[in-house]
Amino acid sequence: MIMRNKIAFLLISVSILVFFILNLVLGTISIPLSSIWNILFGTGKESEIWQNIIWKSRFPQTITALAAGAGLSISGLQMQTVFRNPLAGPSELGISSGASLGVAFIILLSGNIAGTALSRLGLFGEVAISFAAIAGAMAVMAIIMAISQRVKGNVILLIIGVMIGYIATAIIGVLKFFSNDEDVRAYVIWGLGSFAKVSGNQVYTFVIIMIVLIPLSFLLIKTLNLMLLGEGYARNLGLNVKRARLYVIACSCVITAIITAYCGPIVFLGLAVPHLCRTIFVSSDHRILMPAVTLTGASLALFCNLVARMPGFEGALPINSVTALIGAPIVISVLFGKRKNEIS
Repeated sequence: MIMRNKIAFLLISVSILVFFILNLVLGTISIPLSSIWNILFGTGKESEIWQNIIWKSRFPQTITALAAGAGLSISGLQMQTVFRNPLAGPSELGISSGASLGVAFIILLSGNIAGTALSRLGLFGEVAISFAAIAGAMAVMAIIMAISQRVKGNVILLIIGVMIGYIATAIIGVLKFFSNDEDVRAYVIWGLGSFAKVSGNQVYTFVIIMIVLIPLSFLLIKTLNLMLLGEGYARNLGLNVKRARLYVIACSCVITAIITAYCGPIVFLGLAVPHLCRTIFVSSDHRILMPAVTLTGASLALFCNLVARMPGFEGALPINSVTALIGAPIVISVLFGKRKNEIS
């Protein structure tokens, strides 16, 4: 079993390297690998057009996909463990809906009030959208944190989170109704998600934030393993269940909020990857699952980004369409596999 896990980790790590390189090489314009090497390490004089394609488009998009995939997968694993629900994911507590509501205020409401949406104001508009998404997500997170101190059952907290998401969606629907077609289209495009939205200095800010948050989430491995035993056993072993739940939910919510702010709401990665890793590694131990979902999420996000901008497509496909087409069959096959094993 140990050797099998080592081989699995090695293969996943190799897949990350392969997909990373392919994301740089493939696209509407194919660039030779030798030229990419020269551009990245400054060892040759390559075309300025190629340099702009790599440094201003493909490289930021690739490392954004890598960081976002890892973060969403960790968040999904945390949610599924806390709520002991295989269908729990990063968006189930209304965090993504809160971020979407914040962006709706910037794109839709500002357009109705001022006549021109803030999102059209270039760099300022992009920064405004990011801050609005973070503010909306954090506002919902604050509500969830306050409720979690009063509610004992995880199921009730999960239902309340879903209801908050419905309320946010209803408000967004009202804003759409009173907005002009151009603003609604801009909001819909944002909602489709994209790893290409992060550019310039934003990409380095995003990656640095994720480099800080992802290792911090590993500090909760022991807590997550105790929570797997159930609240009664965990409490007998000295775990403050209410405080532990607060820490895990806060960690998951912050990661989801940051990724949604920069990339838009990305679906299915956080839901599918933990199931896939449990099947591959045949383990519920978070000492194995946390690094596994981190690497697998990064690899799967890079693969989805590669599919979204394969040669032959005009521009790029919406990343949510690709993640749903890939993630949904993974979840279905894993659940069918578990059902078959139970019957056997």
